[in-house]
Amino acid sequence: MSELYDRIMGQKGTIENLMMKIPGFSGYLDKKARRAADRILRDYIAAEIAKRIRTLVGLEKKILDMDGGLSYMSQTASVKSKIQLYHDRVNTAAPGYSGPFEQIKIGAEEMESLYAFDEAQIRYVDQLDAALKGLQDAVANKSGLDEAISALDTLAVEANEAFRLREDVITNLTKSV
Repeated sequence: MSELYDRIMGQKGTIENLMMKIPGFSGYLDKKARRAADRILRDYIAAEIAKRIRTLVGLEKKILDMDGGLSYMSQTASVKSKIQLYHDRVNTAAPGYSGPFEQIKIGAEEMESLYAFDEAQIRYVDQLDAALKGLQDAVANKSGLDEAISALDTLAVEANEAFRLREDVITNLTKSV
């Protein structure tokens, strides 16, 4: 399918790993609980992404206070809008769920794929932390801002693409029904 898809599928862990990372998440194991589990998962990830957006806003203020900081605002605004898009997509996506009367029927293999993508979203939140730390260090050192912003931008684009692939997995299930 794609290099990103292969990487996500290759990094998948166990359902237990996913359940340990999300407070209150019991997983999709019980068919009746799938919709609630999916909502808990997406709410958690969206809330974590929102925290990273707030961190970026704080860093933007520090950059703006620097000499020449205004020249970075279009770059940071672009990155922020990509991370906001990622947040909004996670927050409003159709559930990866298959109930008894749903059009989309999700089997065990498809469920494993969805778990791999859900786990990848959590990894992207962790990677956002690392990229924001890189930007924070660049601000503190007053050097390397272009590289740090670029790294954050690349990550935001990739996270959005990974979430689109998750949606494609669900959509392809629809096509096969």
